[in-house]
Amino acid sequence: MTTSEQDRWSRVKNRLRSNVGEDVYTSWFARMDLEGVQDESVRLSVPTRFLKSWIQAHYAERVLSCWQAEMPEVHRIDLTVRTAVRPVVQPKEAPAPTEARRAPAPELRSTATAPVSANHDALGGSPLDPRLTFASFVVGRSNTLAHAAARQVAEGRRGDPVMFNPLYIHAGVGLGKTHLLQAVTWAGNSGNERKVLYLTAEKFMYGFVAALKTQTALAFKEALRGIDVLVIDDLQFLQGKSTQAEFCHTLNALIDAGRQVVIAADRPPSDLESLDDRVRSRLAGGLVVEMGSLGEELRHGILKSRVAAARAHHATFDVPEEVLLYLARTITHNGRDLEGAINRLLAHSKLNNQPVTLEMAEREVRDLVRPQEPKRIKIEDIQRVVARQYNVSRSDLLSSRRTANVVRPRQVAMYLAKTLTLRSLPEIGRRFGGRDHTTVLHAVRKIEALVSKDTALSEEVESLKRQLQE
Repeated sequence: MTTSEQDRWSRVKNRLRSNVGEDVYTSWFARMDLEGVQDESVRLSVPTRFLKSWIQAHYAERVLSCWQAEMPEVHRIDLTVRTAVRPVVQPKEAPAPTEARRAPAPELRSTATAPVSANHDALGGSPLDPRLTFASFVVGRSNTLAHAAARQVAEGRRGDPVMFNPLYIHAGVGLGKTHLLQAVTWAGNSGNERKVLYLTAEKFMYGFVAALKTQTALAFKEALRGIDVLVIDDLQFLQGKSTQAEFCHTLNALIDAGRQVVIAADRPPSDLESLDDRVRSRLAGGLVVEMGSLGEELRHGILKSRVAAARAHHATFDVPEEVLLYLARTITHNGRDLEGAINRLLAHSKLNNQPVTLEMAEREVRDLVRPQEPKRIKIEDIQRVVARQYNVSRSDLLSSRRTANVVRPRQVAMYLAKTLTLRSLPEIGRRFGGRDHTTVLHAVRKIEALVSKDTALSEEVESLKRQLQE
């Protein structure tokens, strides 16, 4: 690069800085280098594809006009990602698979790429399973509301008023949360109107931390807030104060701008103790839907659906109705166990060239059938169920509050923890806000004495036990 080119580049950068402001310049252009000037073209480079996509989408005209002020003959800017010079080390999971398949971004011209598309592409979402669509989702009594709400979100158009914001779906493992969220994403991105971004909480954390390391945090924030529908899965895994603060700001910005947010977790917002109170409050302010356990009829429907999907690739595969009924009756844990059972039957049938029979099914899935195994109850489950029963929060149970409406539920929860789990008194005390084991012992004895003479309390405790053991 000649001295005259260096001088021009210096003047262009100063012009650009005054045009966009110091903060924006530092975030986007501080690490942009001039590679060369040839005829009507200027070659610039940046260290990451993320920066390249964002600059192409939002600052094409400004960069070009700043160069034209110095060199009127310039009509094109070629922006590249430099690799040999000052490489930026990224974690192995970047770029996301969806990003890797994209065609190279076009060169910078006077007409910029559509901003929303660039936002979506620059971020890169978590991988999507092509099988997890609305067409393959089996609807039953336990998931009807969640399915209807998810369909309503997926069928919305840009500019439509948002009915439920955020839509928050919670359920245990293998009950269909991820299936619904990915179905929303597939359906939303099938047209060109809206861009739907699906991220796991882990991917969100990774993206934010990577943006901090590469000094592109502002870019990450602005890209997220340009999405039409943001879908976050497994929110219970969101960790770190700075990451949670950024999630809170993003959530507020999207909701205030009328953009849709869909979230899934394994527990209701009030039980996400690791999250800031403001975030939990905002989450609870939308539509919170629980997906319950799978009933036998729904399990039977899921099994039939999985067999039909397998038959699309293995035309001779067949499972007799009596086998499906047996599996639906005996495999009760979650949908993944049901799918695993069908996969086992398919493998055995194909590899051994034998038809599926009831005897074979009983043998192949026996480890998935656990009718005699008592449910392992967690202290967190006890706290959640008791808090819901008595209309208090889980944080109330763990707090030092001594009001009557909190003391009694806390004592009941401690009593249930002692009678339904194998945890020691000191361990139970630690799980209830760091209390001493003598406090737990007092609570247990208190509830034992009351249950023996208070019929109403005895019925309440038995009802809570049934809820926890179902």
